[in-house]
Amino acid sequence: MKKLLLFVISLIVISCSGQEDKTVNNKTKKMDSNRKMEQLVFGGGCFWCVESCFNMLNGVESAVSGYAGGHKDHPTYEEVSTGETGHAEVVQINYDPTVISYEQLMEVFFFLHDPTQLNRQGNDVGTQYRSVIFYKDEAEKAKAQAAIKLSESSGKWNGKYVTELAPLEKFWTAESYHQGYYNQNPNQPYCSAVVGPKIQKFKKYFGEKGWLEAEAQ
Repeated sequence: MKKLLLFVISLIVISCSGQEDKTVNNKTKKMDSNRKMEQLVFGGGCFWCVESCFNMLNGVESAVSGYAGGHKDHPTYEEVSTGETGHAEVVQINYDPTVISYEQLMEVFFFLHDPTQLNRQGNDVGTQYRSVIFYKDEAEKAKAQAAIKLSESSGKWNGKYVTELAPLEKFWTAESYHQGYYNQNPNQPYCSAVVGPKIQKFKKYFGEKGWLEAEAQ
């Protein structure tokens, strides 16, 4: 019984929903109103890692953590974490398509999470952690389908992709303390055990490809 209790505690410690810090950070990059920006919303597990990595990319003006795909207006983190609102933890990417393409963003997306895991990423279990791409129109849906097919055929992940495709009805911005969460809380158990190693792999791989901003190198 004691061993079982210790096991359960360890899962809580290294799961996304087991950590919460009220540190407020609204840091995003300054938007250039002279450029035509595009948006993309997707979910690939806990948004702390996804948001942090995308904010390092050249051409990404901001990556904002939030919720989408549910049936409740103005959902809170606590409500979404129950899995009962139907929302996924997502990130809204605001990007300059003349600097970074949709296809490049999809490559990063599939690098950062395992799209063969249904309603989970590692110890983060629940529909709120599902792999999902939200599209704004049929043209973007077709691009997402092509990206999934290309990534699946690459053999990077062993198994059939379960990434959901859904129309974007509403993006709800997450609470301010979730924005830039890893940068503010790198020593939190979940951040140091899960997010940090992912970010280092991301920086090494995409740094060598020349996709990162200078300060992220």
